[in-house]
Amino acid sequence: MLDWQVIDTVLLDMDGTLLDLHFDNFFWRQHVPRRYAELHGIPLADAHADLARRYQRHLGTLNWYCVDFWSRELQLDIARLKTEVQHLIAIHPQVPEFLQAIRAAGKRVALVTNAHHKSLTLKMQRTRLDIHFDAMITSHQIGLPKEHPDFWHALQSTEPYDPARTLLVDDSLPVLRSAQSYGVAYLLAIYKPDSKEECKDVEEFRAIAGFNDIMP
Repeated sequence: MLDWQVIDTVLLDMDGTLLDLHFDNFFWRQHVPRRYAELHGIPLADAHADLARRYQRHLGTLNWYCVDFWSRELQLDIARLKTEVQHLIAIHPQVPEFLQAIRAAGKRVALVTNAHHKSLTLKMQRTRLDIHFDAMITSHQIGLPKEHPDFWHALQSTEPYDPARTLLVDDSLPVLRSAQSYGVAYLLAIYKPDSKEECKDVEEFRAIAGFNDIMP
């Protein structure tokens, strides 16, 4: 699927790509509504409806990914709530082996995530994947979400890379389209970001079922 000789840099998303998106989906769809209903003394169904409206309002923005924003918005300690279900944080199969292989092949490997630094810290503490990266960059450092067309240019000031010799693996189609518009040459989606859900429609992008599909 890939000619590794023409790739120098590998940019990897975290949630849904390296890590099972089940943790995040469970957290925002089930755990937060339950705690929100308890805090405000409202039925769970009302909590779901209220949160759905709030989520939709901020989808695709930095706020959507910001632990501190949601803590203020919902009057909940989001970082603490994540630790309550941290046992659900899981690495997708073959990820450590893949990271070791591409480092051994001499590629520069950067984690590029929309996740807030508090979420990143928790997940690296749980998984210890941080030892495999040359750099870890969050969209909060850049000041733009990865969906924004200017993100990939702004990333150059933190992590210089040649788009023509770069691979991005990400489970978000809007992010892949944003990178494509900037000229990132090699793009791969993920068929199953959440191990508990069905395969997703990756539309115009090539995708992998697991990292064995592209192991150097």
